[in-house]
Amino acid sequence: MTKIVAPTNCPSCNELLEWENDQLFCYNTSCESKTLKVIEHFSRTLKIKGLGPSTIQKLNITTINQIYEMSLDEMAEALRSVKLATKVLAEIENSKKVNLEKLLPAFSIPLIGNSASAKICAAIPTLYDLNEGACKTANLGPKATESLMNWFNNTFLVEMKYLPFSFKPSKSTPAVEAQGVVCITGKLVSFKNKAEAEKELLAYGYITKSSVTKEVTMVLNESGIESSKTKKARDNSIPVFTHITQILGK
Repeated sequence: MTKIVAPTNCPSCNELLEWENDQLFCYNTSCESKTLKVIEHFSRTLKIKGLGPSTIQKLNITTINQIYEMSLDEMAEALRSVKLATKVLAEIENSKKVNLEKLLPAFSIPLIGNSASAKICAAIPTLYDLNEGACKTANLGPKATESLMNWFNNTFLVEMKYLPFSFKPSKSTPAVEAQGVVCITGKLVSFKNKAEAEKELLAYGYITKSSVTKEVTMVLNESGIESSKTKKARDNSIPVFTHITQILGK
């Protein structure tokens, strides 16, 4: 049997690879392959039509900032088409309207996807108000908080704060304390999964917790089964709701 030997260097930039949880990673921030993937992900997430891998390479875009710095003349020359350049620039211009919930996951921040983005956007009025306290209020885990704050302090404030976005959530969210903190237990009826229910609750200004802590003000149990979380809630006089509409007032 042929023995498989793991590579020691990145095939793109030749930097040493590092093991993490039985996987190899290249941590060179200037790695060409990584940079291209970051730009591709950003464009795909914001649905910038025409700005795919081939166009990104033709335009020699290596940072997100460059997407919004190119002129029509520069783009037309690189793409050899004024018509195509005009279309791409129109798509780029349209992407500036995106709200913070959709923008954050586009930045390829480790552990910050749609769910984490929705949570943090429910806790801050703008991205400039981000801090560890807001992450705690949003119920982000310690690793996600560390990752987000590292990006905020070392990338956003250094390189990206002048990007042409509002950096605001889609709508102002009432204070978390005024709405409540919800713990979901058991199988849901109103949504396919817990993530969708959490997103809906967050949209209405509620924060979710995975367990019944002292911060929890209500428990959602649509299954009808008396779980340990439900019992703990009743023991502590925390209201238990049997359908999400009872919480949202629909």
